[in-house]
Amino acid sequence: MSDAMIRVPAEVRDRLAVLAESRGTSIRSLVQEFAETTLTDEERRERAERTRAYLAEHFGVEVTEEESAAMGRKLRDAFSHERGMAAWSSTTS
Repeated sequence: MSDAMIRVPAEVRDRLAVLAESRGTSIRSLVQEFAETTLTDEERRERAERTRAYLAEHFGVEVTEEESAAMGRKLRDAFSHERGMAAWSSTTS
């Protein structure tokens, strides 16, 4: 595997270094993990469709796109709230 250089502002590099250190890994590994695990919009749609098909086939549950979108919003709100609380608690420590 050949390496490539990615240019980012110094603040981004510094933030990546902090994140990597807190996880006991390198910036290289952190970026690689991000690239390997982050889904595109199309991949998310495909995964959602496979999940809906699985639920219908194995459990007899038909989840509409509207229900799926509503649950996605609820999950995003919950995770956003959780991240906000984590950031708040780190500033109050």
